[in-house]
Amino acid sequence: MQINLKYFASVREALGSGETVALPDHVVTVGSVRAWLIARGEPWAAALAPQRALRMACNQRMCDADTPVAAGDEVAFFPPVTGG
Repeated sequence: MQINLKYFASVREALGSGETVALPDHVVTVGSVRAWLIARGEPWAAALAPQRALRMACNQRMCDADTPVAAGDEVAFFPPVTGG
């Protein structure tokens, strides 16, 4: 299945604006997408590291790691935003 990835803010600086990827069959949630990307090695491993506080969205809706993904979905990763 193919999905579209979007990266924002510091994640975008490290990885670019996004990419379209074909996921292995075992990657079925937003959290497993993140883990699969981390397993690709650098620069994904640093930009999406588990200890980094990142927000995730699926089809432009905030979501958690357990959110399922389907073919054609858009998954986004970005750091939390602070105001002031």
